[in-house]
Amino acid sequence: MNFKGISFYLGLSCYPITFLSFFNILYSSYSDHYLNLDSYILTLFISFLIGIALYIFSKEGEKNIEFFEKLVLIFLVYLLVSLLISIPYYFSSYQFSFIDSLFEAMSGLTTTGFTVLYNVKFLDPTLIIWRSSSHWIGGFLFLIFLILIFSNFKKEYKLTHLIYNPDKSTNLFKDTKKIIIKVFFIYSFLTALIFIFFALSGIRLFNSFNLAMTISSTGAFLPTNELSEIIKYPSQKIILTIGLIFSALNVYFFYSLFGNNTIKKHYEDVLILLAVIFFSLLLFFLIQKISFLNILFAVASSLSNSGLATFAPPENFYLFFIFLTIIGGSIISNSSGIKILRLYILFKSTVLEIFKLVSPNTINDQRILKTEHKINNENLNSSFFIFICFFISVFILSSVLTAGGLNFEKSFKLSVLTITNTVNSSLFGLKDINFFNLLTSSKIFIILFMVIGKIELISLFLIIKKIFSRK
Repeated sequence: MNFKGISFYLGLSCYPITFLSFFNILYSSYSDHYLNLDSYILTLFISFLIGIALYIFSKEGEKNIEFFEKLVLIFLVYLLVSLLISIPYYFSSYQFSFIDSLFEAMSGLTTTGFTVLYNVKFLDPTLIIWRSSSHWIGGFLFLIFLILIFSNFKKEYKLTHLIYNPDKSTNLFKDTKKIIIKVFFIYSFLTALIFIFFALSGIRLFNSFNLAMTISSTGAFLPTNELSEIIKYPSQKIILTIGLIFSALNVYFFYSLFGNNTIKKHYEDVLILLAVIFFSLLLFFLIQKISFLNILFAVASSLSNSGLATFAPPENFYLFFIFLTIIGGSIISNSSGIKILRLYILFKSTVLEIFKLVSPNTINDQRILKTEHKINNENLNSSFFIFICFFISVFILSSVLTAGGLNFEKSFKLSVLTITNTVNSSLFGLKDINFFNLLTSSKIFIILFMVIGKIELISLFLIIKKIFSRK
């Protein structure tokens, strides 16, 4: 195990928290909110010192790390960064326990949105910014993981090679800095665009900033208790809906709009847009007395794995919206779930097998979304294995939550939402869940599966397999 190589990249992950702490210190000083100032100063020094210490330790080490070491790195990044993010919660005046602080931090970092808080609107404004910013940092780190770590042609269970084709001159491992800057620019541009439109629509700047940080990462932390307290006009809801749809698309889709790449390569994004339209029209005819705009927002919120809600659907539609969260968005986006591309591969493979039985001599189109890639055993097995791992994760977590006191229905729904990193809301009939009163064991398992939901259970299997194979 290349510990020095892992330490080098782990140290780099500390600096976004250092910057965020510095920003909150400036905001606290500017707005005269000194209630939690000491905790941000403490976080700044701890994150900076840990980053420097890890850099010194790894300075003369080999920076290239293997695929399995990258998976270990991801778990360590989530653990370390969430611990750093939890410091202002733990040392705040709101009496967070250590587990609750870690729960809130991990929920932010994985862009899930679960919270142990009762009344968000009365929080210190700096802590509200800290919460929404943890979404943004988590979204950025995840995009980097997807491109630099999972774009590995030896282990393609993420299927990133199907929709991410870097220039021939680009090396994923040598051009790390170039790729990070490119992703940072695209991600920041999308966030700034959403913020500007929110501000122009009449939402106060503080709420616009926090909403932009949340929506761009498909998160669900709000600066108030209810979304209806911020979004009051149809124009604002339209902007919110478009922001969620954009966040569910391939991050390089926006680069293609201004670069040399053709938009025609983004067939997956076209499929997502068609899914949004199809399910919105379907639900509009099935659910009566709900406006099309509300239906459209609910579908976009579910498919992007945000979970924010503006209405409560009839009870018999709860599972339908949960199904939409399972579909997820693009492979290279902040959305979670099984992903629509994998479901497409499984569905098309099934149809092709049926055609082979009915008409063995027929030549069938095996291309994936009209691209040059064809369905092969590798990506078919990966899609099926992820499908199985998803339901194994749901079974394990729902069993733990049921043992912790929740009824089976709530345990099952909450398990699916945890693994798809989607907030509990009225869309799924889970708005009344009180995370503060959950057993500590249940909170620990939810924390674990929020991470697994981001990088998938198969990652953990691969690490365990590698450890035992070496022994």
